[in-house]
Amino acid sequence: MPIAQSQRPTSAFIGASWAALLVGAVTYLVGLWNAQMQLNEKGYYFTLLMYGLFAAVSLQKSVRDKLEGIKVTGIYFSLCWLSLGIALALLAVGLWNANLSASEKGFYAMSFVLSLFAAVAVQKNVRDVALSSKVELSDTVIGA
Repeated sequence: MPIAQSQRPTSAFIGASWAALLVGAVTYLVGLWNAQMQLNEKGYYFTLLMYGLFAAVSLQKSVRDKLEGIKVTGIYFSLCWLSLGIALALLAVGLWNANLSASEKGFYAMSFVLSLFAAVAVQKNVRDVALSSKVELSDTVIGA
């Protein structure tokens, strides 16, 4: 079902989504940069962030495609869910076994989850704006 013109996200929501993504990802990465851990550990947590962001955006897109009647294979949809679960589980296992204080573990967990949530919101906004612009363009062409 196509999005109606009135469902275009507001500029405030778009800005808040981008700000949340930047705050979450940048704080996570600054925390990694300043962390007293080996480079391979930093690489592990960096890779988890990138994998988690990709999995979250892929899942959001798949869910949206299914809602709009666009074919999504069951295996891809399942892989999206599995990938998101794996990213979260690997972060939990990594933090559980990390030699970090509880506040540092909480910092990484919260900035990671904020980044994933914000990436989903940004993806939704990008798609809503594109679809809304397409609806506006077709309304303009039909009205001409």
